Amino acid sequence: MTSRVRRTVLPGGLRVITEQMAGVRSASIGVWVGVGSRDETPTLHGTSHFLEHLLFKGTRERSALDISVALDEVGGEFNAFTAKEYTCFHARVLDDDLPLAVDVLGDMITSSLITAADVDAEREVILDEIAMHDDDPDDVVHNLFAAQAWGDSPLGRPIAGSEESIKALTRDQVVRFHRRHYRPATMVVAVAGNVDHASVVRQVRTAFGRNGFLDRDESPVPPRRGGRSRRARPGTATVTKPFEQVNLVLGVGGPSRRDDRRFALGVLNTALGGGTSSRLFQEVREVRGLAYSIYSFASHHADAGLVGVAVGCLPDRVDDVLAVVRAELARVAAEGITAVELERGIGQLRGGLVLGLEDSGARMSRLGKAELIHDELLSIDEVLARVEAVTLEEVRELAAELFTRPEVLAVVGP
Repeated sequence: MTSRVRRTVLPGGLRVITEQMAGVRSASIGVWVGVGSRDETPTLHGTSHFLEHLLFKGTRERSALDISVALDEVGGEFNAFTAKEYTCFHARVLDDDLPLAVDVLGDMITSSLITAADVDAEREVILDEIAMHDDDPDDVVHNLFAAQAWGDSPLGRPIAGSEESIKALTRDQVVRFHRRHYRPATMVVAVAGNVDHASVVRQVRTAFGRNGFLDRDESPVPPRRGGRSRRARPGTATVTKPFEQVNLVLGVGGPSRRDDRRFALGVLNTALGGGTSSRLFQEVREVRGLAYSIYSFASHHADAGLVGVAVGCLPDRVDDVLAVVRAELARVAAEGITAVELERGIGQLRGGLVLGLEDSGARMSRLGKAELIHDELLSIDEVLARVEAVTLEEVRELAAELFTRPEVLAVVGP
């Protein structure tokens, strides 16, 4: 699939980056904002996520219903999410309906009313969402794992906030947070699909020009949060919950997203617990029947990372599961992976990357993250070349470094 990437910086520092994809009739747009839960003080815990909700509640031109109907009536997909280091508002529509999506998003970002009534109403919705997450064993154990690894810091706290912080937030605090962080210079508008760059730039300039939003003398804010890498805090955290299973996450500190070893880690992760042919799945589920689901993962931040294994099992199998997982981690630390696993891991990563990027939404996400947090956009061929260049020795060295570190363990269950 041929494509072309172009970039324009509008007044105020708003970046517009597009990728024209041949042979598709869809277009995906994302407004990526360089603010997330890492930017919150304890008093403001959960504000980024709260604000994400509030921007759907209405503007001077559109009510909350109008915003929903606008994309529904053209069959579009429309949503948003908040992460530790950014927030994204995104839509996927037919190419002919892209101007509508640009206008709705521009209206929401620049002109949301954030009324006191909306703050109070959405507060209850978010409290309900927090309660929902507290009933999900996977969410609870991963939040506990992050809290153990990063302590009482913005990186260690749940993105949605706590019941206490959300109840205490005021409209004035949310409005000040919005004014401080939602500026053109901290934003990227990424668009991919059957699009024309010049047309998209004109549409964005108009839609985001409301209320003098672009009338600022600022340059784009480059990716920040650099400095020394953070070390994960080892230890064990346990929470008792009336679940049927015990859920475990066992892991160690890992590379940040700026570390070039992330490509080797991708191969290692695939071999260790990235699918049904992986070591952990075969040993824990297929051979021993100790658990239904087990997988490994890697999470990356600007200055920190985690590598871990997540598994759910019956309470009387916890010790056996932990013993097998620890043994496999020790074995891969001592011996690395095999040539067959290397080849399979590279193949899985190549296939997943290429197949995933046939979708305009995935291409849009790649553009937005590259511009906002990575400060580089590797071509697909460059990424594939980096993956294909991973060697057995690189994987062995990385495994030996990672899996001899002090472990972080989170346990949730009866």
